[in-house]
Amino acid sequence: MPSAFVTRIERDGVVRFRVRYRLGGRESLMRSGGSFSTQREARARRDWIAGELAACRVPDLRLAHPEAAPTFATVAEKWRASRIDVTTSTATTHGVNLGRILPTFGETAIDRITPEDVAAFVGTLTLKRESIRKTLATFAMVLAFHEIVPNPVRDKRVKLPQEDRSEVSPPTAAHVVAALGAVPPRYRLPILTLDATGMRVTELEALTWGDVDEPAGRWRVTQATAKTSMARWVPVPDSVFRAVADLVPREDRDLDVQVFAGFGADRLRTAIKRGCKATGIPAFSPHDLRHRRASLWHLQGVPVAEAAGWLGHSPQEYLKTYAHVVMDRTEIVYADLLEPVAVLTDEVELDYLDLAG
Repeated sequence: MPSAFVTRIERDGVVRFRVRYRLGGRESLMRSGGSFSTQREARARRDWIAGELAACRVPDLRLAHPEAAPTFATVAEKWRASRIDVTTSTATTHGVNLGRILPTFGETAIDRITPEDVAAFVGTLTLKRESIRKTLATFAMVLAFHEIVPNPVRDKRVKLPQEDRSEVSPPTAAHVVAALGAVPPRYRLPILTLDATGMRVTELEALTWGDVDEPAGRWRVTQATAKTSMARWVPVPDSVFRAVADLVPREDRDLDVQVFAGFGADRLRTAIKRGCKATGIPAFSPHDLRHRRASLWHLQGVPVAEAAGWLGHSPQEYLKTYAHVVMDRTEIVYADLLEPVAVLTDEVELDYLDLAG
């Protein structure tokens, strides 16, 4: 018959109470049910084992000795490996965020992280509010991956620091035209294209001839290129579209090649910054041209849903982020500024950068 009992053991003056049990009669193997410092605890374990045996179940003592929780670093590595659904850029962002978290929590058991720990961690971060928010989002996703409930990162005691949002002041038409006169000719058409379409500079950089729809006068921002992973079509003014189409004859186009061959977002940002400095106008960035275009569409009465679709946002986000009140409503007459785009040699461009610097 199955049995369970408690034995008293004394070694070197230390008394322990050991629980022993058998699954069958005397011929069956004697098994250990645990060792305790008090007889009360030992009897409680014995009674539980006896109940399991009476129910014809083999006592599962793993429930009494759970495995140690893995460290945050171990779970984070498994979580990153599981995220096959994200783009390369998002995966890179996850890596950057974890690089901020791991020095503090990497060796901590994942079930030992508390809201107080997370709040203290936020206090050590010297980042912009949005960067802290994204870091905490990654933190929370790792904990959720291990099914930590409640999630300490999402606790109401964890708060983001206050931060005054910088006011975006889109450039005026006069400022854009002035900057055009101070940048190398190879950058003038990309700048006008950004002003006319509201595209992100990274989207323009990734634009290929396979994305160009000449009959409709538009081009495509693919899902892989768009920051929001929302593919869309972008309308382009006729004069700008013709200037871009004339860059390469149709018969010579490779559909997988950049429309603006050799164009780079970082170089364009540097060129605009130096052009603003050289002409003495307020500095603006390629992304400020996106704000300018969105504001002009809003003031011109373009339906919100349509303008938001061109930008790749929801109507709510469009109104919240891009519908600025601007003093200047002037449209640039692109046809007056578009001349055959000169392609500078590296030597000529380096001379310009030296003079502008």
